Amino acid sequence: MISSVGTDDLACCSALLDAMQNLQGMALHAALGGIASGLLKRPGGRFVVSLPAVTPDGLCQVVEHEDAQFGYFVFPALIRPYTELERTRLAMLAAFLGRLMQRRAETDKRARSLDQIEAKLEQQAQILNQMHESVITMDPAGFITSWNRGAEQLFGYSALEAIGRNVLFLYENEEEEDSLHDLFLEQGGREMEVRRRKKSGEVFWASLSLSVMRDQSGHPIGLIGYLNDITERKNAEKLIHHLAYYDALTGLPNRTLLTRTVDQALTEARHESMHGCVMFIDLNRFKPINDTLGHVAGDMLLVEVALRLRRALREQDVVARLGADEFAVALFDIDKDYHPGFVAQKLLAVFDDPFFIDGHELRVGASIGVSMYPEDASDTETLLRLADIAMYRAKQGGDNNENGYVYYSEEMNRNTLDLLRIETGLLHAFEYNELLLYYQPKVDMNTLAITGGEALVRWQHPERGLLLPGEFIPIAEETGLIVQLSDWVLDAVCRQARSWKEAGLAPIRIALNVTAREFTRSLPDRVRAALNRHALSGDWLELEITESMLMHSTDRVISIMEKICSLGITISLDDFGTGYSSLSYLKRFPINTLKIDRSFTMGIPDDTNDCAIASAIIGIAKQLRHKVIAEGVETEKQFNFLREAGCNELQGFLFSRPIPAADFHAMLLEGRKLNVMQQAASSALPAAGLPGQ
Repeated sequence: MISSVGTDDLACCSALLDAMQNLQGMALHAALGGIASGLLKRPGGRFVVSLPAVTPDGLCQVVEHEDAQFGYFVFPALIRPYTELERTRLAMLAAFLGRLMQRRAETDKRARSLDQIEAKLEQQAQILNQMHESVITMDPAGFITSWNRGAEQLFGYSALEAIGRNVLFLYENEEEEDSLHDLFLEQGGREMEVRRRKKSGEVFWASLSLSVMRDQSGHPIGLIGYLNDITERKNAEKLIHHLAYYDALTGLPNRTLLTRTVDQALTEARHESMHGCVMFIDLNRFKPINDTLGHVAGDMLLVEVALRLRRALREQDVVARLGADEFAVALFDIDKDYHPGFVAQKLLAVFDDPFFIDGHELRVGASIGVSMYPEDASDTETLLRLADIAMYRAKQGGDNNENGYVYYSEEMNRNTLDLLRIETGLLHAFEYNELLLYYQPKVDMNTLAITGGEALVRWQHPERGLLLPGEFIPIAEETGLIVQLSDWVLDAVCRQARSWKEAGLAPIRIALNVTAREFTRSLPDRVRAALNRHALSGDWLELEITESMLMHSTDRVISIMEKICSLGITISLDDFGTGYSSLSYLKRFPINTLKIDRSFTMGIPDDTNDCAIASAIIGIAKQLRHKVIAEGVETEKQFNFLREAGCNELQGFLFSRPIPAADFHAMLLEGRKLNVMQQAASSALPAAGLPGQ
């Protein structure tokens, strides 16, 4: 290379530029040393990075630029000394090379920076493409500038199809453009839930997070959008919302949504001084249908009822299902207080036509209670509660019951509060031992001796005094406390019988009344457990049941009765003649005694119909080989007629009122008998004293 350069300065510069452009490392150093030797026409010229030991007669020139040193040109000592011109030419070469090396270093630095940036961009591109999340960048006008693989998978458009297009082509509703117009200039990002359209045309829900991109000066230059498909989540939320606020069976609003809707309507009604009402609807005869045909048929019937109710109302009226066979209707902006009555009649009319369910023609009715806003209450829950009270009165056939619907009145609330107090007090009665038993003796009509007795519960109320069964038994039956009460009576009777047994008395049968609710398969086991607990035999007890219990599930009833009889307990049929028993069924049941109801006894012997009925009952009992006992016997004339007709026993005021256990025990010990002549001399007791025996 030295021979090719010669002494021409231009050739030297050209060679220097060529070396700087094409060579690196030791090859470059060697070429630079050769160029310097060629320039000075001196042998031995070298380029070194670090300063070597230089002889006094040698030549050394630093290569630097702007305080940056890159190396040294060095020449060895020669016989002919180096001239000042040579030193100057070498210094010029070093200065030129220093500038070139500075430029090269800067160029290399920029190249490395660009390589790093490119590597980072490539890495970021790979990361974006590996993300499942859809990432889109847009310029300030909304035109797409980048589109990752997640966006391709989400929308179905490739990057080539999407980049360069305005993002509006993805919108399900282009009116959304107005709401997003200023987002490109906002100071921060924004998160929202939006609907977008795929290439296939499918519309879906997406979670969109927008962030502003800015330049080095902080000016917004576009947006980055992150999108995720949340359709499944939105569907789940919709389902949860529907389950929370709508009845799953009928699709009607449930109690929660009804309350919210009516509360909102009442708020508006206050401002506008409007009137409204709430109706509580309960179906009649639904339970027998549901029990007989099954829950599937019952559910189908409820669906049909819901459809008819909805069709009978205006669009702005609200109808909801509260549960079971209970519905509610809310009417708003009522002009007249009698308007709800018209609507109630319209709703009741939908039950005039039968329902055809699973091949069955079914007829059900409804009872409706109406509460008015603002006359009765100003909040939804209270209006519902008052309408429920009115509905209950409608179901009972209250005084203002007009064809199945009743308006609420304050008197109803007072009665309901009284019932509630009795229910609460009855719970306390168990806890504070306020219940006690009275016994009414049963007397043999021939021997006139006591043959047994009927246990009758009393409640020693702390405020109201001694309460008879008629004042609390119906409430106990309605609330379900009757089972707990019956268990208490059973245990109390067995405990008393145990004390009589220990006192040396022979077994006498004490009759207990059994309600339909407690006449279940568990009854024999409960009675057996009570007998075992008090070490008694079954000949101490008699169970009294009513005719209505015999009419349902005959085989089940017979099975229960046979298990009871196997314990040595007898069964009597109470209030015979007042129900609707089939005489053909009667012979199938293991009954020991028929009990003539006091409603027939009271007219004897003056009322020929009562006499005929009593005689017929006695005749039927004799044919079926049952004993007959007449209750409510008060006079000697009644006694004489019944004994002549063949009645076996009596129970009534002619012998004794219901009395405490101690008094009954005293009667048994003294062997008291009925003194007919003494009773005949006394006046008959008034019928007013009979209720609640």
